[in-house]
Amino acid sequence: MGLAWTSMGGSALYIETQSIERGKDGEGKPKGGGTLKTTGQLGEVMSESTQIAYTVARARLAQVEPESTYFEDYDIHMHVPEGATPKDGPSAGVTMVTAMLSLALDKPVKNDLAMTGEISLTGKVLPVGGIKEKTMAARRAGIKTIIFPHENKRDFDELPEYLKDGIDAHFASDYEEVFDVALGGQFALHAMHSQEL
Repeated sequence: MGLAWTSMGGSALYIETQSIERGKDGEGKPKGGGTLKTTGQLGEVMSESTQIAYTVARARLAQVEPESTYFEDYDIHMHVPEGATPKDGPSAGVTMVTAMLSLALDKPVKNDLAMTGEISLTGKVLPVGGIKEKTMAARRAGIKTIIFPHENKRDFDELPEYLKDGIDAHFASDYEEVFDVALGGQFALHAMHSQEL
């Protein structure tokens, strides 16, 4: 689950992903390379963020499971529900990468976890605004664990204790740290194990 800032305060932001198997050519190989389709009335900045997230997810999957052809074999459809509500901004980047990797690895994300953070092409987790509002939205949704960009740690530390109470906060500088919390495993060890196989 992602966290968004709106003019009405914070909001939970659900990201859904579905894979669609690509057609095969005469030799039984997938036609073309995998593509990403997005729906949910995304604004221009968020649409760009989906493309960056797709690239990062493909690159990270290649590190974790080098033999995987998942993104070549399948198209991905990503949907952000509540299509009547316009959505924009880059802060769902880490959530989108996680949703795609969860699908590709067939590994569910913890159900009491939310995250926020812009993602760069190299996998850096960049700071976002609205930390107070996003924390309040997470509490309303019953979330116990939140991943924030490392550069937003001070913003979280300055929140009133009643907002932080019972929240297991993690702070990430790189997507590997998000992967470790969200998908339950040490990224470096997972990648090393795959290379040894």
